[in-house]
Amino acid sequence: MASIAQKALFGWKDIEDLGDLRRLQLVLAYLPDEKLMRVLEEHRDKGSDDYPVRPTWNSIVAGVVYQHESIEQLRRELKRNAQLRELCGFDVLGGVDAVPTPWAYSRFLANLFRHVGQLQAIFDELVDLVGKELPDFGRYQAFDGKAIASYANGKKKEGEEPNPDAGRRRDGDADWGKHVSKGKRKDGTAWEKVKIWFGYGLHMIVDARYELPIGFEVTKASGAEAPMMHTLFERERERHPELIDRCEYGIGDRAYDDGKLISRHWDDWEIKSVIDIRDLWKDGEETKQIPGKWNVVYDYRGTVSCVCPRTGEQRKMPLGGFEAKRGTLKYRCPADQYGIDCAGAKDCPVGKALRIPLSEDRRVFTPLARSSYHWPKVYRMRLF
Repeated sequence: MASIAQKALFGWKDIEDLGDLRRLQLVLAYLPDEKLMRVLEEHRDKGSDDYPVRPTWNSIVAGVVYQHESIEQLRRELKRNAQLRELCGFDVLGGVDAVPTPWAYSRFLANLFRHVGQLQAIFDELVDLVGKELPDFGRYQAFDGKAIASYANGKKKEGEEPNPDAGRRRDGDADWGKHVSKGKRKDGTAWEKVKIWFGYGLHMIVDARYELPIGFEVTKASGAEAPMMHTLFERERERHPELIDRCEYGIGDRAYDDGKLISRHWDDWEIKSVIDIRDLWKDGEETKQIPGKWNVVYDYRGTVSCVCPRTGEQRKMPLGGFEAKRGTLKYRCPADQYGIDCAGAKDCPVGKALRIPLSEDRRVFTPLARSSYHWPKVYRMRLF
């Protein structure tokens, strides 16, 4: 397989300016699918070859490139576009009759799904290729989940068994999913959005800079998001160790606010978690005390403040950085840092600096502190 020789490997503007057929040509030329084709051809063996494996496979790839939502849409385009039929490899002299029938596509897809491992191997090979071409590929890894509704007939209600008379129209693998989003508006009022769907969930890890996938998994709609990320990062360590070694930031929204995931990011893979946090403090307190430091408090987002022993004035402590060898976050005295006249300086037990170990609260205290100036910039990169 040859690598793509060009100054910018992913110059999307240059690709978008190409004609539709040229874009498909590039995909077909660099897709490492030869092993899969041989497996499918061997499986067909002496069976009917009215619609050869390779053109049919190429046409399915074309359907993905051109975002056709169904096989019928793809078939209509193939019948209309002779150039597309030729590029896919169908018999030019056969005309529209060379286009596979709906049931031919059904049989082909059923056979293709028996070789999911080969499809995964194609994906992994492409990820490795990109990793070799781009030295910083994988440094910023964002992860998220997406709801995928099933087009087939399934259970009408949650808990209801699918109609046995529906045949292939039913979807016995899908189930119901529910996603609840909560937050506060600028005026302080709360909002809540509930999404319910029947189908699947797509879980992905993506390079946030190049917007290219690194790992994925499709589950039933009811599959939990945070536990799936444990699986995907473990799989990345197994299949693409050079990318997880290269990863510096793991970026996710509040759905992945999981202490175990945040701990594993740093402890197992030395990845700095950049994950928004939910307010799980149920006691109504706005701050909690740092153990052993009676005049140092923090809020649920990890913002650390000191309290003047004389006046009781609360001041935010500037972040001094993360000390990886010690596993601590360093915070400096605001009076010493900013030249503030503190009435209780002589009575303050903090001194010029304070170190807080990550083990104090792994959800709140992370290697890239949420109170740092760099955190919002990295967090915005999750919007791939």
